[in-house]
Amino acid sequence: MTHILIAGGGIGGLATAVSLARNGHRVTVLERRDTFAEIGAGIQLGPNAFHALDRLGVGEGVREQAVFTDELCFMDGTTGEKVAGMELTQAYRDRFGNPYAVVHRGDLYQPLLSACQGLDAVELVPDASVERYEQSATGVTVHTTDGRVFHGAALIGADGIRSTVRAQMLGDGEPRVSGHTIYRSVIPIEKVPEELRWNTVTLWAGPKWHFVHYIIGGGRYLNLAVTRDNGATVPVAGREAERDHVLDQFPGIGTTARRLLELGEGWREWVLCDRDPVPAWTEGRVALLGDAAHPMLQYAAQGACQALEDAVVLGEVTETAREDDLVQRLEKYNALRRERAGRTQLIARRMGSELYHPAGERAKERNTMLSALSQRDMYEKVSWLHGDRAFTDSGTGGER
Repeated sequence: MTHILIAGGGIGGLATAVSLARNGHRVTVLERRDTFAEIGAGIQLGPNAFHALDRLGVGEGVREQAVFTDELCFMDGTTGEKVAGMELTQAYRDRFGNPYAVVHRGDLYQPLLSACQGLDAVELVPDASVERYEQSATGVTVHTTDGRVFHGAALIGADGIRSTVRAQMLGDGEPRVSGHTIYRSVIPIEKVPEELRWNTVTLWAGPKWHFVHYIIGGGRYLNLAVTRDNGATVPVAGREAERDHVLDQFPGIGTTARRLLELGEGWREWVLCDRDPVPAWTEGRVALLGDAAHPMLQYAAQGACQALEDAVVLGEVTETAREDDLVQRLEKYNALRRERAGRTQLIARRMGSELYHPAGERAKERNTMLSALSQRDMYEKVSWLHGDRAFTDSGTGGER
C-alpha cells in the first residue's frame, strides 16, 4: 500500500484523503491548526460538486444539511428590479443530474471528516505545520515547524492560497490582491422577516459592489456576503468590521437590499486574492490541489467545487499506482485538471469586473443582455461548468 502525505486538512485535503484511501493508498494528513475543523460561512455547491461528493461516498451526508435553492436571481442593486433568474428546479436537475445547493462550510466539512475518521488507511495529524519538503527518486520527506519528520511516496499540497508547498515548488510570491473587500455575516433565520426568507441565491449588483444572500444550515441561518470594489491593496482575513462601516460602504443600495444588509451583525471582512493560472502543479513526487494549485475569486462559486473535482481525479488516476510510477500519475492528474480549473479562475475574475460591478451605461447593457436570455440559454452558458461529470474520463471534462 503506497503511503501519501497531504499538507492541509481543509475541504480539499480531507476530500483528497478520502479519495486516495478509497483507491488503495495509506494517507497521512498534516494540519497546521490544533484541531480538524472548518470555519467560515456559506458555500454554494453546483451539480459538479455533488457528482464529486457522490464519488467520494459522502454525497448523502452533505445533502442532509443542504438547502436546495429554487433559483439563482440577478437583481439590479440600485433600482431593486429583477434582471434575470436561472431556475434550479426539476428541469435544471434533470439537465445536470444533480441539484444546486447551499450549505454552511462546516456542513460540507463534517461528512468529509467523518469519512476520514472511518477509514483505517487515513491518519489525521493536527498541529503539524509543514515547513519544507525534500524529495528523492523514491520518496518525499516533510519537515514540520516543530521539528517532526514524515516520510511518504508522494506529497499533495492542499494547504491553501498561501501554500508552503507551492512556495517551495513554484516560488511565485504572494497571491494577487484583487482590490475587492468582502464582508460576511451569518444570522439566525428568526431575525429575518418572513417576506425576506427567499429560497434563492440572490445577487444584487451595483456600481463597484454586489451583495449575495441565501439560507444555509438546513434553514436555520441567513448567509450575507457583500463585496466592495474599493481598491484594497493589503490582504485581510477575517478581521472584525463595525456594522456602521459596512452599511456606509454601499450608498445608493435599493430599499429591499438595504433591509437585508441591515440585518447583518458580527461582520467580518476579507480582502479577496487569487493567482494567475499556471500550467504545472507538479514537481516529481509533489503535486498541488485546490486553492494551492488554482486559487480563484468567489464570483463563480466554484472554489470548493473545483477542489472536490481535483480530489476525485487524483484518487482515480493514482489507483493501482506503484511507488515507481507515481510521478507519471501525478503528471496525468495535472494534465487532466489544469485547463478546466484555469478557465474557471479567469471566468471568476471576469464575472466580478464585467458582470457584477459595472455602472451607468455598462450596467444597462448588462441588464439588457441578461434579461434577454431564456432558461435554455442560461443552462447552455453554465453547462461546461455545472454539467461536468466526466472528471477522469477525458482531458477536458464536459457534460455527457
